[in-house]
Amino acid sequence: MKKPNVNLRLVFACMLLATAGNSFAEKADRDQPVNLAADSMTVDDARQVSIYQGNVILTQGTLAIRGDKLVVREDAQGFQSSTAYGNPASFRQKREGLDEFVEGYAGRIEYDGNTDKLQLFTNARIKRNDDEVRGSYIAYDGKTEFFEVVGGPKDSAAAGSGRVRAVIQPKKKPAAALPGVPLQPSGTIDTPRD
Repeated sequence: MKKPNVNLRLVFACMLLATAGNSFAEKADRDQPVNLAADSMTVDDARQVSIYQGNVILTQGTLAIRGDKLVVREDAQGFQSSTAYGNPASFRQKREGLDEFVEGYAGRIEYDGNTDKLQLFTNARIKRNDDEVRGSYIAYDGKTEFFEVVGGPKDSAAAGSGRVRAVIQPKKKPAAALPGVPLQPSGTIDTPRD
């Protein structure tokens, strides 16, 4: 059996890197092995398409992608694209240098390596700590770092009455210095005498 030519590591690292912004995703993930589990896999080398189906779980370092189906394609120029389907499909990855994760959920998640664009369709949601945005459609352009969120039709439950919903927490203020005399270490230690 031939190994697939599709470079999964690049596809999925890029998929999540685009979501968090290239400067934010955990850079060490790129050098980690890709682990993939699914109920079935088909590879069409002639068309450069790999399809993974049934409880698909892909991990690479802190990156985790889950879905019911995952389709990975490579074009003649070597650019890769992927589509994850699920109820919902999801991804999660740690942000570079921070103790926080970016998570995304949607009925369909698409990443195009040629345009560096990530799109989430149907009940789309992106979350970072307590900040969250929801809509029927969310797009992120990794080249321009531009987000777009669109609400669904008025009768859609995707964003609640067709509207985009966002929760953005206030930025934490630095702790104020305590007034008074600064503490200094003692040069000697006095021990109590009985």
